[in-house]
Amino acid sequence: MKPQDIIAGKSSLWIFGYGSLVWKPDFKYKRSEVGHIRGYKRRFWHGDNFHRGNDQSPGRVVTLIEDEDATTWGVAFEVSGSQLEDSLKYLTVRETVRGGYITKMLDFFPDDGEDGSSVQALVYIATADNPLYLGPATPEEIGAQIAVCRGKTGHNLEYLLRLAEFMRSSCPQVEDHHLFAIETAALTVVSYLLAAQ
Repeated sequence: MKPQDIIAGKSSLWIFGYGSLVWKPDFKYKRSEVGHIRGYKRRFWHGDNFHRGNDQSPGRVVTLIEDEDATTWGVAFEVSGSQLEDSLKYLTVRETVRGGYITKMLDFFPDDGEDGSSVQALVYIATADNPLYLGPATPEEIGAQIAVCRGKTGHNLEYLLRLAEFMRSSCPQVEDHHLFAIETAALTVVSYLLAAQ
């Protein structure tokens, strides 16, 4: 789905973030809402050789894996007017060119939606056919990789810790076992590295 196809005939658009976009959207938006999408689970199965790693030591960032029983919590940003085209240009480079993500339109359910209503939101997803896709590993393996990787945007550990903090502060009712198990594993590796110095 190309950006021009996404915005054709639209005056506004919702963009759902479930990784670094939850704390660092880096584009202007009209408003944001915490909420979730259904049918996908968040997993640290995607490699990153630019923002949080490099070619020799790719970091691990999140993508979405289809799972009909799952929900993924994050933030949706509404963009309108000139924000619409500007945000899509920026995200095309950030997520598609550098990250290898594809786009889909999915139903987003705001946390405060008392009536259970949803809005269509643009979502970036890395698929298994992407060359940067790393696939599943144990929380300990993923945590160890995250603990030592760094890219042009910063440490991979920062990415993990900020995502975990977002979930604790903005979605305290949600227990994200995958995320929190990796956080524990990564912090254990960091404590060993610090003790060894």
